[in-house]
Amino acid sequence: MSHSTYHARTDSTPYRLPNFFLVGAPKAGTTSLYHYLAQHPEIYMSPIKEPRHFSTETRPENFCDKRRAGVEAAFREQQKYLQGPMTEQRAGALGMDWDDYVKLFRNVKAETAIGEASVTYLWSKTAAANIHAKIPHAKILMVLRDPVSRAFSEYLEAVTAGALRCSFRKYVESCLSCEKGKISLWWPTLETGLYYEGVKRYLDRFPRESICVLLYDKYQAEQESVLSDIFRFLGVDSSFKPDTSKRHHEPRVPRLISLNRLLNKRGALNHLASICPPGPKSLFRKLWVRPRSRVAVSPSDREFLLSYYRDDIGKVAQLLSCDLTAWLR
Repeated sequence: MSHSTYHARTDSTPYRLPNFFLVGAPKAGTTSLYHYLAQHPEIYMSPIKEPRHFSTETRPENFCDKRRAGVEAAFREQQKYLQGPMTEQRAGALGMDWDDYVKLFRNVKAETAIGEASVTYLWSKTAAANIHAKIPHAKILMVLRDPVSRAFSEYLEAVTAGALRCSFRKYVESCLSCEKGKISLWWPTLETGLYYEGVKRYLDRFPRESICVLLYDKYQAEQESVLSDIFRFLGVDSSFKPDTSKRHHEPRVPRLISLNRLLNKRGALNHLASICPPGPKSLFRKLWVRPRSRVAVSPSDREFLLSYYRDDIGKVAQLLSCDLTAWLR
């Protein structure tokens, strides 16, 4: 059944429901892709990126104690947002029940492809089954990135935010030895790069023609043609050209990691950003941070982490009948 004729509803909601899901992986260009999809006149994207409704592992009670207060505050803000017009896009939702989730789609008009993007859905052991139970005809879109580079990107984001000041090797070692089962700065960072089980969960439940698997490197190198392929997969006008000039979540790495963490902790950087005129702000940013492209994982750290991923990469390559040797270098 095509997207143009399938308008998912249930007895419990008067709203149309999503008919496609961007399920991950995290740090694989999914935020940019979400914004490009949202520009298409025939596509409606949930105004909250990352609703996470179908991944039961991401409920507030599954976060570590250190993050619980922030999670609960975010949940309260989320409830206010759902009661409003939801005209502004925002990132991240927590503990969203079905009644709240369907509100995200109350502004759907004539769009034929209705989607949401939650990168936890690929790692989650529950999301594929939960999506299939509610919306069995959904299309599934995923972007897979070399898992070592993906983990390094997540590390850099945490460093930039001031949450970390250790080396990448130290961070990986902490992730390997940390307590599992409670979402924290260290878990499930590495686990989200183990793609085999996640991809297989969708292949086991959805028809192969309803699943589009993209490789991050090709998406980056051939963005225009890949976007056309995605639009074709979703059953919308494939000739549409979104504005791809704006970069989303492109990390800039602070030159002084310890000082960056201290100033972030005290809120000084946000305060400076709010009072600084555009000219000096731009100069300060150039002095304070290095572009992400100038920061790379060392060969020894790459080999160290690759030993964790090597078997899984081989299984993914076999499952999808694709060449992933570039990930093994």
